[in-house]
Amino acid sequence: MSSDDHKATFEKLVQPHFDRLWRLAFRLTGSKPEAEDLFQELLIKAFGKLDDLVAIEQPAAWLCRVMYNLFIDERRRFARRRMHTVEEGFLPDEGLEGLAGDSDPVRDNERLEKLKRLDLALGQLSDEHRVVVLLHDTEGYKLEEIHELTGTPVGTIKSRLHRARARLREILTESGTFS
Repeated sequence: MSSDDHKATFEKLVQPHFDRLWRLAFRLTGSKPEAEDLFQELLIKAFGKLDDLVAIEQPAAWLCRVMYNLFIDERRRFARRRMHTVEEGFLPDEGLEGLAGDSDPVRDNERLEKLKRLDLALGQLSDEHRVVVLLHDTEGYKLEEIHELTGTPVGTIKSRLHRARARLREILTESGTFS
């Protein structure tokens, strides 16, 4: 296969998943520069494994798993860093104008403040709890997909999700955010 054929095959397999992979990279790292590095690392690794990627039925799940593993490897190499949720307006084409049909600055500001408090509350969770909440409740991954992505048993994922939600409820109630 020629270099151009490799590139075309790679683009055909990976490009449909760019948005989902970018969001995952951003959610895992919490910053645009780190997400860009992680996303680029994934593309380099995936291109090197093109023969494996062609044979996979569900390339999105495989790509997410590889990205998650790259993220974990990076965290082990360097000092632990805290993940953060995406604040409004930080992802391309996402901002407050997409939150409501009509723009109400007061309501938009209140919602942004609640999202900031939620982000702070998520920062108080353990990494394992935070990742499960972000993947399941924010990104919409199913339990089985999270299992495939993280290698964590489904029962453990359910338990972490339940505990994380309970802890978030407790933190947010104490702060008066969602009382």
